[in-house]
Amino acid sequence: MNMKKRDAKNLKEFGWLSELNPEQRDAVCFGEGPLLVVAGAGSGKTRTLAYRVAYLIATGISPDRILLLTFTRRAAEEMIRRAAAIAARSAGVTGQVWGGTFHSVANRILRIYGKAAGLSPDFTVMDQADSEDMIDVIRHDLGLQSREKRFPRKRTCLAIYSRRVNGNESLEDVLNQHFPWCKEWEDELKRLFQGYVKRKQSRNVLDYDDLLLYLAELLAAGELARRIGDRFDHVLVDEYQDTNRVQAAILKGLRRDNKNIMVVGDDAQSIYSFRAAAVENMFDFPKDFEGARTVTLERNYRSVPPILESTNQLIAQAKQRYSKDLWSERSQGAKPRLVTCWDERRQDEYVIEKVLEHYEQGVPLRRQAVLFRAAHLSNGLEVELSRRNIPFHKYGGLRFLEAAHVKDLLAFLRVSENPRDEIAWFRLLQLIDGVGPATAARMVAYVADNRHNPAAIADFPAPPAAREGVQAFATLFTKIHRLESSGPAAEVELVRKTYKVFLEKQYDNASVRLHDLENLEQIATRYRSRRSFLVDLQLDPPVSTSDLAGPPGKDEDWLVLSTIHSAKGCEWDAVYLIHASDGCLPSDMSTGSDKEIEEELRLAYVAMTRARDFLYVSWPMRYYHRWYAMTDRHSYANLSRFFSEAVKATMIQETVKSVQGDDDEDGLEGSTDLGARIRAMWD
Repeated sequence: MNMKKRDAKNLKEFGWLSELNPEQRDAVCFGEGPLLVVAGAGSGKTRTLAYRVAYLIATGISPDRILLLTFTRRAAEEMIRRAAAIAARSAGVTGQVWGGTFHSVANRILRIYGKAAGLSPDFTVMDQADSEDMIDVIRHDLGLQSREKRFPRKRTCLAIYSRRVNGNESLEDVLNQHFPWCKEWEDELKRLFQGYVKRKQSRNVLDYDDLLLYLAELLAAGELARRIGDRFDHVLVDEYQDTNRVQAAILKGLRRDNKNIMVVGDDAQSIYSFRAAAVENMFDFPKDFEGARTVTLERNYRSVPPILESTNQLIAQAKQRYSKDLWSERSQGAKPRLVTCWDERRQDEYVIEKVLEHYEQGVPLRRQAVLFRAAHLSNGLEVELSRRNIPFHKYGGLRFLEAAHVKDLLAFLRVSENPRDEIAWFRLLQLIDGVGPATAARMVAYVADNRHNPAAIADFPAPPAAREGVQAFATLFTKIHRLESSGPAAEVELVRKTYKVFLEKQYDNASVRLHDLENLEQIATRYRSRRSFLVDLQLDPPVSTSDLAGPPGKDEDWLVLSTIHSAKGCEWDAVYLIHASDGCLPSDMSTGSDKEIEEELRLAYVAMTRARDFLYVSWPMRYYHRWYAMTDRHSYANLSRFFSEAVKATMIQETVKSVQGDDDEDGLEGSTDLGARIRAMWD
């Protein structure tokens, strides 16, 4: 059946397909085999994936045989929710689609099949901080912290390890390309990582990287790999440009026999190489999946045409890319502005002027965003916003689960789930007065000798100062065990009440922290088991307790400040890209190779394509060496190299001088001729 006949037949049978444009419909109604969807910014990729799920179900595919892989749980839930609304209009129902992040799906599969590969299904998952702590313990055991030359910090060590695992690169290559200052420690790092892997395996814990690595190994070969792949008739993948080499290997393993895979991505928005994301996965897809077809989505539903004209010109400078020119049927709008400011202070004042101008025109603050390459670049703007009483929210900062008191409480549940979790043990035992690292180590060993029974610490010969706390913990573990059938919310409540005494001794602002723990208890009510609660929190945590709140009220409004990386996937009516100068964008830390500069170009593209109606790109000519002109020491900047003559020709160029004019002679009106006055002294 040719495409026109198939399209007509589908439209007749499923009228809701008429809501898609022809290219989206082509992707949604694709038949068997591999499909690459190159989806430009704002081209409706989420809608396309949701309709694809609905179409598969409506045409008879069982929901539990569809696997939808995304990079956040919220994205998967949103697509499945949309698919449910669409499918309800036809004969299909969404049922139990396998949807989630790569890590959460890997966790689920490993719980089912891991035992056959020698992995105990009751493993616990460490977050980054726990992984760093374990590496620090091993580093101490190996005596690597006491050398004359300082050994890399634990966070750097973990970053090297993660890059090696996710990038499928040798340790030597990782050090040469990404961590050259650590190259002299290659042999020691290898020993450290060997010890790290052995300790994780002996403690029955996995880190984030292990979830992907173990699944990739399961899918590498054998009957077990075939059985896992046979569970799914169709695999759909979102944000394919952000996958790393291990994730690409997982997909190839899943589709060893059945080749039904659809991946959606935009090579122009690949900006996560620091997480080992490989844009090459998109370029290699036709080679990895022979016979793959490509559908390109170029119609943009977000931005006005003048903004698209600028962004098309900008990304055209990329040397390797899928060719696409975004277009829109929206009516003509305002041209983007390229604004040259005298200094950083004038840039801040200009941005605030425009923000308030749009606010008076009816654009709420929360529909406006200021974007920047690095978090520190908004420091001056934050001060000025505070001075003027303009509310703002900055994307980033300490995440909810990184807060010490939240990690403390969860450590009790982690030990109850997996008593061999050494890092969780060390965290909670050192809350007790009189217990330091050495005593904690002896207590962990004592529990191990007593069949890993957490309540056994009651009989440990603790120092006098610690006995009361040790008994309280032993009693708590016994009670948690009895509550297991009541669900995790009851366990969190129990731990919270016992932990309150320790929290008030350890931390300031105890009342605020206790409120966080009450929110954690609220989250726990959504789960039936402790295991699912812990796994979900580790793999897709809330950013902060504000994630639990409802939509803002009428009087709640704030300007958004965000790094470009955090802004990906978002959109605003008005966007202000600040510090568009060489050294900031591209960052002077990311210009060591053509590949790095290409990614910086994509960062600029991502920032500019977040704008719906208004786009301002600004750069200060003068940077003071001390913050906010506290001294006259300064240097001059150049406009970002990405704004070529072709790009500038699509924008309105504007120059904003110093407000007082004290730094620019052209800013003074009615100046006095001082030379004439001095000459007159001799007349």
